[in-house]
Amino acid sequence: MHPKHSIRPLGPLSLAAGLTLVGTAAHAQSTSHHHKTRHSQGRRNATSVSKETPKTTAPTPHSDVQQASSVEASAAEAEHLHVVGSPMNILQTPMGISRLPDDVLHTPQTINVVPKVLMEQQNVKSLDEALRNVPGITASVGEGEGGMAGDQFLIRGFQAQNDIYENGLRDFGVYTRDSFDYDHISVIKGPSSEVFGNGTTGGAINITTKVAHLGDSYGASLSGGSGDYARGTLDFNKQIGESTAIRITGMGNENNTVGRNDVYSHRWGIAPSIAFGLGKRTTFTLEYFHQTDNRVPDYGVPVITKPGTAIAKPATEYGLNRNNWYGTSYDQDASNVDMLTGRLKFDLNKYVSLYNDLRGGMYSRYFSASQPGCDTTCATEFFTNPAAAQINRRGHLGGPEPYQQNDWSVQDVFSGVAKFSTGRFRHQIVAGVDIEHVYDRRTNYAYNFNGQNGTRTDTTSLTHPSSTQSGLLLGSLGQYSSNLVNISGVGHALYKTGDATDVGAFFSDQIWLASWFSVRGGFRWDHWDSHYSANGGTTGGGVSYGQTQDTFNPNVSLMYTPTSNIMVYFNWAQSTTPMGLYVTNSSEPLKSSTQGFSPERSSLYELGAKYNAFHGRMGFTASVFRLEKGNALMTDAATGTVSSSSDRQRNQGVELSVSGEILKNWTMIGTYAYYDATTVSSLTAADVGKRIQYAPKNSATIWSTYTIAPNRPWNLTFGGGLTWRDGVWLNAANTARVPATMEWDAVISHNFGKHWRIAMNGYNLDNRLNYSNLFSDRATPAVGRSFLANISANY
Repeated sequence: MHPKHSIRPLGPLSLAAGLTLVGTAAHAQSTSHHHKTRHSQGRRNATSVSKETPKTTAPTPHSDVQQASSVEASAAEAEHLHVVGSPMNILQTPMGISRLPDDVLHTPQTINVVPKVLMEQQNVKSLDEALRNVPGITASVGEGEGGMAGDQFLIRGFQAQNDIYENGLRDFGVYTRDSFDYDHISVIKGPSSEVFGNGTTGGAINITTKVAHLGDSYGASLSGGSGDYARGTLDFNKQIGESTAIRITGMGNENNTVGRNDVYSHRWGIAPSIAFGLGKRTTFTLEYFHQTDNRVPDYGVPVITKPGTAIAKPATEYGLNRNNWYGTSYDQDASNVDMLTGRLKFDLNKYVSLYNDLRGGMYSRYFSASQPGCDTTCATEFFTNPAAAQINRRGHLGGPEPYQQNDWSVQDVFSGVAKFSTGRFRHQIVAGVDIEHVYDRRTNYAYNFNGQNGTRTDTTSLTHPSSTQSGLLLGSLGQYSSNLVNISGVGHALYKTGDATDVGAFFSDQIWLASWFSVRGGFRWDHWDSHYSANGGTTGGGVSYGQTQDTFNPNVSLMYTPTSNIMVYFNWAQSTTPMGLYVTNSSEPLKSSTQGFSPERSSLYELGAKYNAFHGRMGFTASVFRLEKGNALMTDAATGTVSSSSDRQRNQGVELSVSGEILKNWTMIGTYAYYDATTVSSLTAADVGKRIQYAPKNSATIWSTYTIAPNRPWNLTFGGGLTWRDGVWLNAANTARVPATMEWDAVISHNFGKHWRIAMNGYNLDNRLNYSNLFSDRATPAVGRSFLANISANY
């Protein structure tokens, strides 16, 4: 039989199931360390089978048995096979962790992916920049007395500050993450405690890093532009012998922030990795990551209420200079991050694979920031006598005062994936144990003003601020301790310590009742043991709290797969957020279990469909969901005190996405989300029916590029996109609001031969006043119009 009559082009599922058949794949760069061929890094959309007779592979659980068997049998006869795909089609992306063994198409939940090719086109430089491509994610500057800054995200309006992962393991650190070591980023929307553990009310952010792979590759890039931006990166991979490879990625970055005075970041990082046994039954990858960052934190501008109006807005909406920065010369965010990760995979046979992932992390951070607070007097003067308006840089909490934070953490996840049949039913079982421990230690420092203890006066002009404050002194350890922030129920704490241990076990079984229908049920049990203490201050003898909590989080999914390119699913999942979960991210004291604090509980109901079209060139997704959260914790905006709440919050809506290659050389990725996010019950009756803070009603992103004359000397790629988000409320009472965000970006690039590329990116082209990081009474103006040139080489 002639091959062209017996084999039809493979969809991405067959492609994922039989990558051993393929010499090179458009999307294989993200998983290149699993395969023995040198990859094209997305430069081609078509691939062909090597002329060697391939090995026959067992059908994957999500493929039709007869179709898979036919493809495998025919593949043994075929000399050539043409597969069409697109590196921009996110449905082909493997989830990359053992607990989620399938690709995006066959994972029954809303998943947004920021692929490598998109980050390269946009010249993404941080996690925050990458996540602007995901609707429903909002950046927050942190709540409460500690003023955390760093990467503090909300997903669908719910905190995700402890839900950032790298290769499936938590990254406990509080810092601003550079993207130099990222292959791609996946955002799993909705409760995912059955997979990741406690937390994940809004979802989880999983970063897949660049690791050693077979084949040699060398890359470097230099960027420069607005805001004195200077950046260099390198990426070196070398194969050693038959199954070993090393890889080193590195970064150096210096920049000011366009549109903000006195705000900058100086950072560098390095991430070497070595992999053994690539292409073998046993594979071990060892990764080390280091990042040093010295930056100036930016808490933005105050949100004020204009006399005669009811809704507060950022002062910049009333003509305040968007460049105004209200910090002092003491403000600093200096962090050092070190993480060592070992990942082991052992294929016991073609049915069972075992995994063990182990990570240890050490985090050091000195943090000092000013929080601009504009009270009623300040706001009134701004509208009547602007020159007299004075802002309080110590904020509404009298802080945050500076602190030194030293953390360490360790996590080990042992898991197994088994694929087998019992009678006529096929199974895929995922089970394992997850153990983690995290420790946080903070030493607090205090300011003194003009030698007067107990005085925290630190004011500057609202309209013409100065970073110098005459008489403001920063004390050494223990000096001016009476000026430390007076934490409710604690006093003036010099030291704060938190730690937690979590032991979890998880199990799930996906059963194919028919070749086109499967049911997946799973659960995770966790035993959470956390402690908090605060002492060493001038008031009282300090406090010490502790609690234990056993949590159980189930998950049930129904999956209809009439073909290998279509899935319709229903998913029900729950998650739990116990007190003290945010050990490194939260500065507030734990509350003991005797004080009536119940863990937050969340439930997700989601119906969705995913379709892989045009031989893998395009991917389409649609979902409707309801996310319910009970026992929500509240942070008082005036005092920073955490209090228990009987509030029940609900976010229900629709999410859509399209990604891939529309026509030859024309790619795009677009997303849209509609959220009906409301408080359905509350002890504060006036809040019932109000929108959840930070959850936009509508948000959308689109990015598209077109290449003229690829592989020709006169080639040219151009394109751009839009990021749009509705205005959002900043508090539960819906009395403070930030306007909508709309940012237009663009890129133009040219390739010199196969290896060199020059590009120019433009950001916020219309110089619109947008807002990035949000807080209950502040908002940070986003980057103004800026341009960045880049030259890169890849061999």
